[in-house]
Amino acid sequence: MDTTDYKQKVTADPSGFVLLSDHIPGIVQEIRYYSTYNFIGDRIDGYEEPCAILTLEAARALKSVSNEVNAMGFRLKVFDAYRPACAVRHFVLWGIEDLDLRMKPYFYPDLEKHELFEQGYIASQSGHSRGSTVDLTLLDMKTGKEVDMGSPFDLFSPLSHPDSREVTNEQYDNRMLLQKVMVRNGFMPIDCEWWHFTLRDEPFPDVYFEFPVSASYLKR
Repeated sequence: MDTTDYKQKVTADPSGFVLLSDHIPGIVQEIRYYSTYNFIGDRIDGYEEPCAILTLEAARALKSVSNEVNAMGFRLKVFDAYRPACAVRHFVLWGIEDLDLRMKPYFYPDLEKHELFEQGYIASQSGHSRGSTVDLTLLDMKTGKEVDMGSPFDLFSPLSHPDSREVTNEQYDNRMLLQKVMVRNGFMPIDCEWWHFTLRDEPFPDVYFEFPVSASYLKR
């Protein structure tokens, strides 16, 4: 997509988006890009509040996922959902211009910055900006801890590929449990991140949104 086409398809209109917590009251949220604990080490542009926002269709589908995993003894924990286009630009500029490598040991220990783009971990245009993509994991209701998936969220490594056999059988089974439930409820996985899923029939497949991650903005 060229620059002109991209600009034509960007909007700040939040119509059709909802707060995920309004649809799934028990959802756990740790919005990493609102915090400084992420691969850049700073709060990301556009993240004004630590809340998950999705299209209504994606939220409804995720509600079905939540109901299903609740019956298995799990809760959903979300790391990221809708991501403004300005946040993606923040990622790209960091990758091109910023020499800061302070988070490299934690998130991309074996890769150089340019490889994060070349290997698909960071995109110049993200499906998250279309509003129907979510990054998430499972919490064990008995322990209150995240289920062991074999690698942490946003570890940019082959170890995070869903089908990696470098993890234990139990960790692999945990990944497949999450993936199967998500797929069964209308989401699609990707091949390099076990936590990343996009609604198959997303309502805005060609539109990228620019409004901030903010509950107050959404409800004004």
